[in-house]
Amino acid sequence: MNRTAGQLRTGLWLAEFGLPVLPLREGKLPFGNCPACVDSACGDRPHMKAAGPCQCPAPCHAWAAATTEPAVLTSLAWARAWQQAGAVAYHPGGGGFTVVDLDNAGALAWARQTLPATKTVPTTRGEHWIYRGAMQSANHVRPGVDIKSLMAYTVWRGPGTGSITALPDDVRALVVKEETTRPLRGEVDSSSPVRARWDRLVATGCRHTDTFVRTALDRGLARVAACRKQGAGSTAYGVARFLANQHTGCPGPCGLETLGRQVIDAAVAVGVPEGYAERAVTRGGLPVAAVRAS
Repeated sequence: MNRTAGQLRTGLWLAEFGLPVLPLREGKLPFGNCPACVDSACGDRPHMKAAGPCQCPAPCHAWAAATTEPAVLTSLAWARAWQQAGAVAYHPGGGGFTVVDLDNAGALAWARQTLPATKTVPTTRGEHWIYRGAMQSANHVRPGVDIKSLMAYTVWRGPGTGSITALPDDVRALVVKEETTRPLRGEVDSSSPVRARWDRLVATGCRHTDTFVRTALDRGLARVAACRKQGAGSTAYGVARFLANQHTGCPGPCGLETLGRQVIDAAVAVGVPEGYAERAVTRGGLPVAAVRAS
């Protein structure tokens, strides 16, 4: 009974801070769906990937049941789950956060060398690094690294230490997975018929100088070109995001389609399939022209 009260008390406390919570059974797994929700017979909840009409009062559908509502957390429909709970979980994306789950020493070493410092929470095998900002969740984005944010849950392991910082682009780029189609005999999978080049003729509304734009572009293209074995797609995403952010205050046009095409061409040149490179660049914020020069 004391453990039940403690788990529920933790859940209510987290809910006060805007973190949607749910109880987990032994083994750190969500409780199974009620008979009405088994095998998605209910149609699923409205905010799930398969959006449906389900309004089940029980903690069904794992992360999708997580809530900040005290009346729900303390309801009779949730009482049995709390009595059997082995842990408390929360939905990071629902609270506007992302958890980088680092499961081994190698993953921790990579994070310390690559990612900005933020709030860290010890786990049984490594650490959770928590950032402000939500994103797509994905497992195994690197050896020993999972991303828990939208449409995912993670176990509450305590408040941790340090201050939460903004979600960096390096973390967002981790979910852009490489499509492993390598070039043969020095050739690429596809390439633009004519390589685009940025100039003032396509950027009549840009407030930046030519030198400013070209310097940032050249540095970005060099970063992509350096990824000859792996990582070119993720780097293209990061470069596109950086370049797009530079022009948010411009009246436009800034020739962003041309910038995007040059980043795509750089990625294709080191073996990234063109369709994948286009998706990475558009997700980074640079538009891609629907019709290319021929």
